[in-house]
Amino acid sequence: MIIVMQKGAGDQEVTSVVDLIKKAGLDVHLSRGQELTIIGVIGDKTKLDPEELQTLAGVEKIMHVTAAWKRASRDFHPDNTKVELGPLSFGGEKISVIAGPCAVENWDQILEAARGVKAAGASALRGGAFKPRSNPYSFQGLAKQGLELLAEARAETGLPVVTELLSERDLDLVAEYADVIQIGARNMQNFILLKEAGKTGKPILLKRGMAATLEEFLLAAEYILAQGNPHVILCERGIRTFEDYTRNTLALNIIPMIKKVSHLPIIADPSHGTGRSDLVIPMSRAAIAAGADGLIIEVHPHPEKAMVDGPQSLNFAQFGELMKECRPIARTLGRNM
Repeated sequence: MIIVMQKGAGDQEVTSVVDLIKKAGLDVHLSRGQELTIIGVIGDKTKLDPEELQTLAGVEKIMHVTAAWKRASRDFHPDNTKVELGPLSFGGEKISVIAGPCAVENWDQILEAARGVKAAGASALRGGAFKPRSNPYSFQGLAKQGLELLAEARAETGLPVVTELLSERDLDLVAEYADVIQIGARNMQNFILLKEAGKTGKPILLKRGMAATLEEFLLAAEYILAQGNPHVILCERGIRTFEDYTRNTLALNIIPMIKKVSHLPIIADPSHGTGRSDLVIPMSRAAIAAGADGLIIEVHPHPEKAMVDGPQSLNFAQFGELMKECRPIARTLGRNM
């Protein structure tokens, strides 16, 4: 249920409605837009009398929300949510690009990567310290040492750090070093992890699961939002289909659909979405054209030597070309990179 307040409704009128809802033991999501104030009701709505609510001063109308995701719904929050952190900005006119290697390998590699992507226009540095690998014998990341190297690269370049969290036991450690905590596709429905990450209050980059529906994706985001953390960035990173010429299928149609039903920003990951470096640039162009609020790109100083995901990583020249080709598309849409 949402309660739409009249234009010009004052703080006292809004407070009266909120107090009545809380008195019934229900939770409230308050959204103050440029023109309207909307009060979302979360919980057992049978405890409320709609007729009593309608008689309160300042109430315009009462509407019922059928979507299972409440806080993520555009009905609850009509205006786009903007997640901002230093040079990073998602959900507004700016299109931010997160770039860097899949995994932190050593100091020289991550520093060279950070300098290279910043020079080309990236707004943040990505790099995995904890790596979820299908093969248990593959490189799993440098753990704490990797986080320390990311922090040093941030100090050197000023780029915020985006890195993945795999387990609740590493939450405090990752939160200490990361500016944005990434929840990967394999953990999209790890609900305990989502709750704990949400409690940090840090921006959370939530990647879509390999076979997740739109509803499952937004319900996963709801777990984070329900902790009182509004800083959620969704990421389309490709889903599994019958196609075998690419690693995944980058389902860009979810971007405008998310924009329609949710206020949360959504970015695209054409590196994992294709698994092929030669497809990353054209799919980046397509993602921006589809309305993506940003990109997350794997960039390595020497992709042929990368310990993880070399075939889908760009070198610096390719990343520079990506930025060059995407900027005119952004400008056409009234945005900037």
